[in-house]
Amino acid sequence: MQPTYTDLPADLPVPVDDGAAAHLAGRRLPDVSLAATDGSRVSLARLTGRTVAYAYPRTGEPGQPNLVPDWDAIPGARGCTPQSCGFRDHHADLRARGVAHLHGLSTQTSVYQKEAAERLHLPFTLLADPHLAFAKAAGLPTFEAAGLTLLRRLTLVIDDGVVTKVFYPVFPPDRSADEVIAWLDGAGA
Repeated sequence: MQPTYTDLPADLPVPVDDGAAAHLAGRRLPDVSLAATDGSRVSLARLTGRTVAYAYPRTGEPGQPNLVPDWDAIPGARGCTPQSCGFRDHHADLRARGVAHLHGLSTQTSVYQKEAAERLHLPFTLLADPHLAFAKAAGLPTFEAAGLTLLRRLTLVIDDGVVTKVFYPVFPPDRSADEVIAWLDGAGA
């Protein structure tokens, strides 16, 4: 049987920590307004309380081929839909632990993201950074595929605009929300 976009192959390459996100911990995020899938604009720097924002390369389109034929061979590339579904499934758990805001972030357009948010029934918004304004200002780790600059997968816990915790690299992506919850239940409480 052909795997679906919600499946993760057992032989995915594990991304390594290349240090590209080390500078983010303790940093005040840049005030960059991003289009959200609900039509609003969001600046992660201006949100009050605790925010969880997860960055991912790109969500796939059902029935469409991967961006590049060797997508699954790129460490950390595969798994955007399972990661988003994990945060969807743990949304109430995160809220119960004091997370006031939850957002996904990619370089895809908000129009593209809106289809994924609706299809996956996400109870939070996805933020679009197609021109890499936020990614460049914050120094988020990126990679190139098919001539596009994409975000490397990471998750940030942000308190009043300051990064409190960085999860990087994130692997496996479908366990990202579980890792955040475990941290919130321990050191992050």
